[in-house]
Order: sequence, then structure tokens, then C-alpha cells
Amino acid sequence: MRVLVYSDDASTREKVRLAIGRRPAADVPLVEIVECATQPAVIKHLDSGEIDVAVLDGEAQPAGGMGVSRQAKDEVHNCPPILLLIARRDDRWLANWSRADAVVAQPIDPVVLAEAVADLMRRRLSLTRAH
Repeated sequence: MRVLVYSDDASTREKVRLAIGRRPAADVPLVEIVECATQPAVIKHLDSGEIDVAVLDGEAQPAGGMGVSRQAKDEVHNCPPILLLIARRDDRWLANWSRADAVVAQPIDPVVLAEAVADLMRRRLSLTRAH
């Protein structure tokens, strides 16, 4: 499955990539990571229909992951599940506004992030099997 990782910060993308690994849980397929540093690249990849799960950095600049998530949910047909990385737990209300499917607070806990991505992968697999 393809997992898109969006952040303007290369170290954040690396932390996410390392947390997810090749397979975030034993019962999900191997992962191919697609890294993006800009909002237009994210939308292009999501529009392609080839992304299964997206992990977006809420603190990315100039386009934050929350706004990108909301845009994707509004504009991308069959938008994949989106996990949003937030800086503060108090940002959960913004994550709700963004229509993200899951939220993980920073600093990134690799176990929590891997479990959340695996859950979204399972959700994506069940949706694709239903269609």
C-alpha cells in the first residue's frame, strides 16, 4: 500500500517514515512511502488515486496539513484516510474541522503512529474490498 507523508520538514518526514517502517503491523501489507514537501504535490498524488493513506504535518509551511486535509476531503474523489500530526493536544478541534480520520500528537511516538497508520490501512482495505 502507498502511504503519502507530507511535511516541509525533512526530519519530520524521516521520523514518520521510520515509525511506519516497511509494515506497521503484521496483518497489513508492505508499505511504499511517497514523500511530499509541498501542498500541490500532495493534491497531485491524492488525485492520482494511487495513495492508500496520507500522513499530513499540521505544522507544515506555508500550507499546513489541516488545511490540506480539509481541501483533500472536499475536492479529491474517494479521498484516502488521512492522519494528521498535531503539535498540541489542544489542536484536536482543528483536526476535527480538517475532517482528518486520525490524529497523532507530536513529538511522534513511533508505536502510536504505526498503530494509527495500520488502522487506517485496514480501513482502506475494507473499503476497497467493499467496492
